[in-house]
Amino acid sequence: MALLLLIRHGLTDATGKRLYGRGAGVHLSPRGRDQADRLARRIGEVRLEAVYSSPLERCLETAEPVAGATGLPVRTLPGVLEVDVGRWTGRTFASLRRTKGWRLIHETPSATAFPGGESLADAQHRTVAALEEVAERHPRGAVAVVSHGDPIRLALAHYAGLHLDLFRRLEAAPGSVSAVAVGRGEPRVLRVNDTGALDDLAPPRARAVRG
Repeated sequence: MALLLLIRHGLTDATGKRLYGRGAGVHLSPRGRDQADRLARRIGEVRLEAVYSSPLERCLETAEPVAGATGLPVRTLPGVLEVDVGRWTGRTFASLRRTKGWRLIHETPSATAFPGGESLADAQHRTVAALEEVAERHPRGAVAVVSHGDPIRLALAHYAGLHLDLFRRLEAAPGSVSAVAVGRGEPRVLRVNDTGALDDLAPPRARAVRG
């Protein structure tokens, strides 16, 4: 089975303050860059076959240290882009929390779309489709995929068999790693929102050499 390491990009200056969606020009903060550097060291234990990333700057800036540590190029993967939040792009969370639409998209995400954007059901479908294609390309390898909070949580909900309306019970914090095994048979969720060591995900041969 393919081992997919689903990495949320590091912190930006707008994280938790503004719904920046697919807006361009959002870069990692100094703390976010530190998270990316630490990710590269953590993932060094896992022998990657490839590094994929959402095309947005904050993801590419997170992927680059990981790729640099392994000597692999960063391959862009549009299917794991952030959810298109349409007319809400750039708005503060404080202003959105006062709207009826915000309440609806949190109460029944499976039946709601962002105004002028996409539905969470569509976002889940295209994210999972992109990950399945990656798994087919690397059927027995480990792959890093740098994406965004909601696409990662939507993918985890799919692989864990959770209804879409429950996806927000999962967490994917900035700089975290979640891991799923995808291939023949049922998928397995191996890690969720992890910020610690990943050496136990290394191939058995690599662990035996170190031990």
